[in-house]
Order: sequence, then C-alpha cells, then structure tokens
Amino acid sequence: MRVLVVDDEKRLADSLRIGLQAEGFAVDVAHDGTDGLWLAREHTYDAIVLDLMLPGVNGFKVCAALRAEDDWTPVLMLTAKDGEWDQVEGLDTGADDSLTKPFSFPVLVARLRAVARRGARERPTVLEGGDLRLDPAARRAWRGETELTLTAREFSVLAFLMRHPGDVVSKRQVIDAVWDVDFDGDPNIVEVYVRHLRNKVDRPFDRAAIETLRGAGYRLASNGG
Repeated sequence: MRVLVVDDEKRLADSLRIGLQAEGFAVDVAHDGTDGLWLAREHTYDAIVLDLMLPGVNGFKVCAALRAEDDWTPVLMLTAKDGEWDQVEGLDTGADDSLTKPFSFPVLVARLRAVARRGARERPTVLEGGDLRLDPAARRAWRGETELTLTAREFSVLAFLMRHPGDVVSKRQVIDAVWDVDFDGDPNIVEVYVRHLRNKVDRPFDRAAIETLRGAGYRLASNGG
C-alpha cells in the first residue's frame, strides 16, 4: 500500500515514514503543501496523511484542489489538539477522516487502513433544483448563470437541504449532518446560517426557495424556488 505523508514537522514526518514502512507501507514524504500537491498529482496513492497547517499551500487547499480535479484518494487529515472546527472544515472540504495531534501511532495505522479499504470515493453528482445547482465535489453553487459565494458552512447547509428537496428537516437534523452529533451549542445557530443562505440564494434573485415551518424546521422547494 502506497501512502503520501504531508507534514512540515520533519521529525514527525520522518518517524511516520519509518513506522509505516515497518508496517509494510511504501511511503513518500513532503514537508509543505506545494510539494505534497505536486506528488499527489504525479503519483497514485492508496491514501494520503495530510496535516492542515502547512507552509505554501495549507491542507484545506490541498484537499480541495484534489477533489476539484476528481482525485478521490482517501485523505486522513491531522489537526491540532484544539482544532475541532478544523476537523469539521477538513471533512467538509473532502477529507475522509481526521486525527487530532498528538495521536497514537497504532490508531493512525488503523485509521489509515480503514480509509484505504474503503477506497477512493466516486465523485458526488451535481445537485439540481430548478435553476439552483450545487457541485459537492468542486464546492461550487449557482443560481442560474450566477455563481454563489458561500462559506464552507453555508455550502454544507445548502447541500443538506438540496439532498432533501421538499422534505421538512429539523434543526437537529441539520446540526447532525453539518456540524457533529456531539455538538452541544445553541441549535439556533441553524437559523443564522439559513438567514445567510436566504440573503445569498433567494433574495437577490427574488426567490423564496427556503421555507421556515415554525416549530418543525426548514424546507427547500423541490423546484429550487
């Protein structure tokens, strides 16, 4: 199994290379995002271990660039100890799993083997509802011919709604899908993001696709409004 390790902590990267080779992996190493992206484009890997905080091009951008190019090599992202939101954004960007530093080497090996067993994912299909389109792989969305400028979280909320056209979804369902099942913040955060989406997806185009059903949740018109 061939693995690419991209981490600017050279001692950590070298120890991962030695340890993974001892486990029977073939390992290439890059110490910045630019070299990591080049290697990922030039060679075929069974999995990529990708640190988020990299010089040159950070891990988010490396992962997003690969996904935009239809490269669905499994990615295991490494995040900081207090990087809960980094984990969320990393998974939203297209990573398959994440691991917090410092980590146990046996756990990393087990996670790596697990994502490699699942193999490269197929590119998600483009979601459409009327003239509203969303490309999950490229992380781009359009209303008609106008491309929408969305944050990562706004994009994920819209994608969830578009995967359930015409259905009423509760705040809890949105949180479980877009945040995390362990999220214990204020559920009204969903209202904030729905309001942001309306200001970007509906109001500038004189539409009202995203409905609020008081006491029940939200619904995206099946025809995209």
